[in-house]
Amino acid sequence: MSEIGCGARQIGASELFRIDDESGEVVAQLSVGRAQFWLADESPQHFNFSPDSLGGGFVRMLMIVEDPDAAFERPVAAGANVVSPVGNQHGWRVGRVVDPFGHHWEIGKPVSHDRCAISSVPFTVAIVALEEY
Repeated sequence: MSEIGCGARQIGASELFRIDDESGEVVAQLSVGRAQFWLADESPQHFNFSPDSLGGGFVRMLMIVEDPDAAFERPVAAGANVVSPVGNQHGWRVGRVVDPFGHHWEIGKPVSHDRCAISSVPFTVAIVALEEY
C-alpha cells in the first residue's frame, strides 16, 4: 500500500483524486471534513522526500479539529505512535503522533483567544515551516 493510503486512513481522510504511475508512486488529493490538501509518495526525481530519508522533517503539520481527543484516536488506532498525548498547553488542546513514514502530525484546537484563534471551519490543515518558530 502506498504511504498516502496509510496516512489518509490514519487521519480519517477521504481520497478525492488520485494518480498512480507505473512504478507505484501516487499523488492524491484528500479531504478531512471541508479541508482539502494534496500528498505525494516519496519521489526523489520530483524532489519529494520522506522525513525518514532526510533524517527528520522540516515542516510541522497541524490538524485543527473540533474534538482533538476523538480525532487523535484515529491515527493511534491505525498504528501511529504517540509522541505526546492530547493535553492542554500554550492555549491549545493538542497531541502529537508520528506515522510509519516519519511524518509528525499535531491534532488539536485553540482553547483560548490569542493570536492562534481559528475560523469557524471545522477542520484545517496547517503546514508550517519550523524556521517560523
